[in-house]
Amino acid sequence: MNSAANANLHNLRPDAAISGAAMDRALPVNKYARRLRWAAVVTGVALVAAALYLSVPRGLSVPLSELSISTVTDGLFLDELVLRAQVVPAHQVLLDATESGRVDAVLVRDGDMLKEGALLYRLSNPQREQEVLQRASEVAQQQANLAMQRTALASAMAMQRRDVSTLAHELNKAENDLRRQQGLAAQGFVSNAVLEDARLRLAQQQRLLAQAKEDGNTELRTREQAVAEMERAVKGLSEGLAVVRRAASGLAARAPRDGQLSGFTLQVGSSVKPGDRLGRIDDIARFKLSGNVDEFYLARVQTGLTASLEAAGKTWPLAVSQRLPQVKDGRFGVELEFTQEMPPALQAGQSLDARIRLGSPAQARLLADGAFYADSGGAWVYVLSADSQSATRRSVRLGRRAAGRIEVLDGLAAGERVITSKVRPYGEAKTLNLKS
Repeated sequence: MNSAANANLHNLRPDAAISGAAMDRALPVNKYARRLRWAAVVTGVALVAAALYLSVPRGLSVPLSELSISTVTDGLFLDELVLRAQVVPAHQVLLDATESGRVDAVLVRDGDMLKEGALLYRLSNPQREQEVLQRASEVAQQQANLAMQRTALASAMAMQRRDVSTLAHELNKAENDLRRQQGLAAQGFVSNAVLEDARLRLAQQQRLLAQAKEDGNTELRTREQAVAEMERAVKGLSEGLAVVRRAASGLAARAPRDGQLSGFTLQVGSSVKPGDRLGRIDDIARFKLSGNVDEFYLARVQTGLTASLEAAGKTWPLAVSQRLPQVKDGRFGVELEFTQEMPPALQAGQSLDARIRLGSPAQARLLADGAFYADSGGAWVYVLSADSQSATRRSVRLGRRAAGRIEVLDGLAAGERVITSKVRPYGEAKTLNLKS
């Protein structure tokens, strides 16, 4: 077997033996080459990824055209509030329906100039009319009863006077009879028994007169009390009747004062009920300004603050006359009154710009006010780079806001540019890439 193997080895070709040896030597070299090739591939991928990363701008991309940008400046800070106010009548009387009913007649039109007492409209309300008649009947009945009570009282007083007069006369007769009997008894013409009878008759007449007076006075007090109660009842019914009649008079409404009728749209045939707002009467002889202020100024705007209005080439002084405490949609209402003369040709509903002075002017670093303040609370802003290619978020400290300007206390330098439009859409982004 070994001989056969050796014979086979001798029969092998020399070039075949050499190729096998070369393959055995080339095997480690191929493994190393493959490793180098893989390393080169990984390195290439990494370089490409790095190039792509560096070629893509970091941060949130924002179109520059969508932004409002303000430059920080140094200047005079006017501590005043610009208020877009509306001209309204200084005095208004609201017209609310006091009675329910159907509109029978409308005698005025919206915009008419009215005099106090002018008839505005008439309503019909059968139920109210029936109530007036019923109350009037009750008052008449009670007045008749009162008259009867007074008649009875007068009759009782007259009867008492007659009774007292009669008893007083009988008392005088008894007194005279006693004096005669005493004279006769002194002369011995009558006995003591007769004299005693005369005394007893006198005492009886005295008791009858006193009793009649007492009983008469008691009866008169009772009757007077009944009459007084009846008078109070009649007075109450009469007052009730007056109230019902006044209410019924609301069926024919009249103007409570002079002025211009506004917001009046009542139509014949329509129905109204108590409390319905039918319109108002405006005093157009004098006006005031009314507007809404951002709640940021709630603690600073107080009644009595001075204000001004530029109109007709002059400055017209004003004062804050009222500050409404209710805050709605982040704003509260204020009213301004003219402290001297008013500008000519003012019209109700006209819009004007008034300035409310909150403090004295002072030098300060200034930034334009904008929507960014509400989004950031004034704690940070986006500051543009020198080449306007990006904006970086920066913490700042801002102070007062007035007249469209914000006082910068710290964090910004004069000349820097800041995004003053809304910044809420950018979330917590530290950097913005600005696209032209």
